Amino acid sequence: MSNNLFALLGFAGMLVLIALRMPVAMAMLVTGAAGYAGFVGLPVFLNYIKTTPYYLFSNYTLSVIPLFVLMGAFAERSGLSNGLFRAMSGLVGHLRGGMGMAVIGSCTAFGAICGSSVATTATFGRAALPELEADGYRPGIAAGTIAVGGTLGILIPPSVILVVYAISTEQNIVKLFMAALVPGLLAALFYVAVIGWLARRDPAGMPVQPALPWGERLRRLGAVWPSLLIAFVVVGGIYGGVFTPTEAAAVGAVAVLVDGVVRRALPWGAFVEALRQSAETCGMIFMILLGAEVFNAFLALTQLPTNAAEWITGFGLPPYLVLAALLAFYVLLGAVMDELAMILLTLPVFFPIVTALDFGMSTDEVAIWFGILVLIVVGIGLVAPPIGLNVFVIAAIARRIPVTDIYRGVLPFVGADLARLLLVVLFPSLALWLVRLLS
Repeated sequence: MSNNLFALLGFAGMLVLIALRMPVAMAMLVTGAAGYAGFVGLPVFLNYIKTTPYYLFSNYTLSVIPLFVLMGAFAERSGLSNGLFRAMSGLVGHLRGGMGMAVIGSCTAFGAICGSSVATTATFGRAALPELEADGYRPGIAAGTIAVGGTLGILIPPSVILVVYAISTEQNIVKLFMAALVPGLLAALFYVAVIGWLARRDPAGMPVQPALPWGERLRRLGAVWPSLLIAFVVVGGIYGGVFTPTEAAAVGAVAVLVDGVVRRALPWGAFVEALRQSAETCGMIFMILLGAEVFNAFLALTQLPTNAAEWITGFGLPPYLVLAALLAFYVLLGAVMDELAMILLTLPVFFPIVTALDFGMSTDEVAIWFGILVLIVVGIGLVAPPIGLNVFVIAAIARRIPVTDIYRGVLPFVGADLARLLLVVLFPSLALWLVRLLS
């Protein structure tokens, strides 16, 4: 049996285990262990596995993940989303579609603190959905807006997904955060434009709200200025070189904790729940990292990633055609698989292919640009049929709204995402100009 066929059988076996409802982390770990042991023998595998978890998890760079997760958990449990939504709705709620725009604006601000798509979606599902429905928004439009707004949790830096990508591909986390800012803000701008278009197309589904007095608007904004300052300090500190990402995450976690305590919005029970939630999330992430490490070691032994890169480049296909095929595969895969597992599973094969192609940029710039493209398609997968994770998070919160209605509310935003993806593919400088400016 050839090495490539052996690796492909390993892929197939892993997908079967996932289809049988085995957790993705365990499916990768079991398949990788079996493939590794089958390729070089059980004693060699046992020698490998006795040290790999230690060296993997003792990596200092990984410490940024639990700190950012904890910062997001404190923000979620302290009711920060409610304050942000009230502030944004006070500013733009009187515009046609303004309450939907307020969801996008508050998700953008929350994403700079949270860094998790699912947490952002769940938080605003509880904070904003009842108000949108009470104000007369059609349930499907309201839920769809929150579902796509939740994707900003991974698009706006800091992003846990980008941290994992940086570690997996040995790229600079700070440069990836820089590269994500413009595409993330562009996503928010496109979503606002879609909401404006929907409001004009269906005025009854997105009614206008009375304008609040400026005194009330300023009072609401004043209630959340510490949180906005924290987001500015964390992201600005990383961009300005004041903090490393790990230091910024630590500063942000402590600052959000202090803000919640001072506002008396984070009682002891919520504090303990935030710690428990962070531990569970980090445990899940680290198990996926371990499973991916073992599975990728198996693939490395078979040399499938190298062979695939040589095979693809040997055809002489245009680089952008190969890239389009890979991104299309990501969109399809992202609709049926967890985004973190999807990235860790595909990067060992896809990354060598992309970096071997000639896009007229340095290898480091291609790696950063590809990371942002992956982030965008992961966001599309979070809301795309048939299994958009954010859609099902909202459906679990609002069981009275049919999933089909939520998908109908999401589809116009998916069109905007595809247009944004095309722009970043055709104009890499949208992702790279800030990196070039500040590096």
